Amino acid sequence: MSHQYVIGFVVLMSLLLCASGIDIYYERAMHVLNTVPLIDGHNDLPWQLQKQVNNTLSKVDLRSDLRGVWNITHTDIPRLKQGKVGGQFWAAYVPCSGQYKDALRKTLEQIDIIRRFSDEYSDVFEFVTTARGIREAFKQGKIASMIGVEGGHSIDSSLAVLRTMYDLGVRYMTVTHSCATPWADSWIEERDGSHIYNGLTDFGKKIILEMNRLGMLVDLSHVAYPTMKDALSVTKAPVIYSHSSAYALCDSRRNVPDDILELVKMNDGIVMVNFYNDYINCSETADLSQVADHIEHIRRVAGVDHVGIGADYDGVTRVPTGLEDVSKYPDLFTELAKRRWSDADLMRLAGNNLLRVLEAAEKVAARLQANKVKPYEDQRPEGADPDTCMAAAAIPLTTTNVLVAVFALIAMLMTNAK
Repeated sequence: MSHQYVIGFVVLMSLLLCASGIDIYYERAMHVLNTVPLIDGHNDLPWQLQKQVNNTLSKVDLRSDLRGVWNITHTDIPRLKQGKVGGQFWAAYVPCSGQYKDALRKTLEQIDIIRRFSDEYSDVFEFVTTARGIREAFKQGKIASMIGVEGGHSIDSSLAVLRTMYDLGVRYMTVTHSCATPWADSWIEERDGSHIYNGLTDFGKKIILEMNRLGMLVDLSHVAYPTMKDALSVTKAPVIYSHSSAYALCDSRRNVPDDILELVKMNDGIVMVNFYNDYINCSETADLSQVADHIEHIRRVAGVDHVGIGADYDGVTRVPTGLEDVSKYPDLFTELAKRRWSDADLMRLAGNNLLRVLEAAEKVAARLQANKVKPYEDQRPEGADPDTCMAAAAIPLTTTNVLVAVFALIAMLMTNAK
């Protein structure tokens, strides 16, 4: 068959498909999502469970449409299935207000709820900790459930706690949330120009190295730019940004600038695009096409092997028109197909890139452990202990509080005198 006949045949088939009402781009998107697992890097359903029902699973049915139950929700089982989600990193998140107080306990409670709802709905979810586990769950028609701890404040500056969380199934940790730890600056210090350490302290660098030794992914969403650079210079494994977008298109300090994107390419890491309107369009409104713009920008700068999806559903209040909840992922892939993305590149974006990064981290850990690299034993840095002075610092210094403290001291002295 001549070249002209081939072109004519393709054109004719396209016209017939259009006439039949079949959306060839949507069909391609669905083919991609049926072939490889769509792995989202960050979903805050566990935080919604904590806020809405205090982690009491008996008070919610994830098989139901939760839009009619909770005021704002993006996630439930019917919509996850409609969205063709094949793997999900669930965020074990607790607010920065818990740092030096109860962040560790509350983080363990969030890890617990992720594992419990994965077990409760075991016909839908499969709790996994490896790239191989993700693939096997997908073959079984289940959603691979994984844990990411969102914020270094959750480990209470303890390498032992970090190791224990790995043993509990945690496979990434966001180095900071929206607060500095005693060993790393966050994006808030970047935004305010108030860096404390100008990146990572020596102890912070040991945290990165211990994560490498364990096989836990280093997540650089939420950190300051110097922290990103320090982590990228220290790490022995590829990093992730579980839910960040492109700074060039929206100049929020939560997004990744082009010079860092180039470093991520050199590191063989991945930036998983956040859907929050304020990080997509730097305003309260955004749309699906603008999310696609961020994905394409990261592809242009870092390469198609270094971009993924990390929507941040149920962790944000404003999401783009056309991407209202987890059911809408196929529409995003349809848009990219219209922009002439190949099926192979769509598969990279969907999950193959994240699988490559996770497998690389697993190999690094296996090599380090085979070389007898021992667990790091550095002591917690100065200022990390939630001692009485730090607890007192959280109490407003008012006349009433001072008098209460004085009278309490007098009462204690009188009691001891007796």
